[in-house]
Amino acid sequence: MKKDIRQALVASVPVMMGYIVLGMAFGVLLQSKGYHVFYALAMSVLIYAGSMQFVTIDLLTGGASLINAALMALLINARHMVYGLSMLKKFQDMKKYKPYMIFSLTDETYSLLVKDHHYHGENEKRYMFFISFFDQCYWVIGSVIGSLLGEMITVNTTGLDFAMTALFVVIVTEQMLDNDRHIFNMIGFAVSIISLLIFGSEAFIIPAMIGIVLCLLAFYRRGEYSA
Repeated sequence: MKKDIRQALVASVPVMMGYIVLGMAFGVLLQSKGYHVFYALAMSVLIYAGSMQFVTIDLLTGGASLINAALMALLINARHMVYGLSMLKKFQDMKKYKPYMIFSLTDETYSLLVKDHHYHGENEKRYMFFISFFDQCYWVIGSVIGSLLGEMITVNTTGLDFAMTALFVVIVTEQMLDNDRHIFNMIGFAVSIISLLIFGSEAFIIPAMIGIVLCLLAFYRRGEYSA
């Protein structure tokens, strides 16, 4: 087990560098709206949905209804259906780890789980679990630190909510550089651009996600979609 833990820790270092900083941004923003460290800790442990947590700050402060909050969560997290397809086989035999693996599958964790690596541990399923676990720990630690800093010092929060968008851009760029097969990236870009032109910037996300899922399902059924 020690070998799996050590290898997972090393593999997750890049995510640690981003998650602690992004978690701090979230904690500072949440604190600036009057929600103290307990809220940052609870949200990062129970919600653990990066970009959705940033949006939740606005939902809390804006007094959004449960229906609006649910629709917003569906809108933002619909992308999980896209890359969740490629994890069906990987999670199939996870047994006791499976519920947590599903809960903790974020964009960054996904990028580590599907990335080509030279695994030399004792149990690959356990290795994958610890990658997911460490990634959430980094996010929780960053959120708590950010909230505590927000209590102690006054921070200009302008632009902090763009942090997650910037990270998504980095993730996509790295995936394209590490993988010679760009067909799925091209599908995502093409469907998104077409949806943007047809539905406009305020309503293109759901149609784009539906289109992307349908395209990937077509590839999956033909046996061309793999991690």
